[in-house]
Amino acid sequence: MNAESHDVNPLHGWKQRFTSVPSSVPRARRAAHAALGAWGLDRGSGGLVLLVVSELATNAVRHGRVPGRYFDVRIAYDAEKMVGVEVSDPREDRPLLADATPDDESGRGLAIVDALAEAWGIRERVVGKTVWARIRL
Repeated sequence: MNAESHDVNPLHGWKQRFTSVPSSVPRARRAAHAALGAWGLDRGSGGLVLLVVSELATNAVRHGRVPGRYFDVRIAYDAEKMVGVEVSDPREDRPLLADATPDDESGRGLAIVDALAEAWGIRERVVGKTVWARIRL
């Protein structure tokens, strides 16, 4: 996890709110895919961003869920080929970078984000938190 700034100077930006249910994860991925396509990012480089969106949205649903509350997904793209991904949820609990064993069925989400992102971190909010990642394409 890196505590440095997570902002990109957006040439393009997109944000959407989702209900905190498992079926929202593929919806978030599809919506992000549509935004990336509209920005002309090809499937190969955009695939890294979609994987990060998917992992962070899954964490928001599994670990950040508060009944009756939503989670937000935001992506921004700048002229230097940097994509910022932010997923905000209403829980204050900070996610941990786990060391999953080969037999574990889960627990690899942040490890995947850590491997793909140039930087990532957690920002507190008035209600809940935002997990952010920067991906250079």
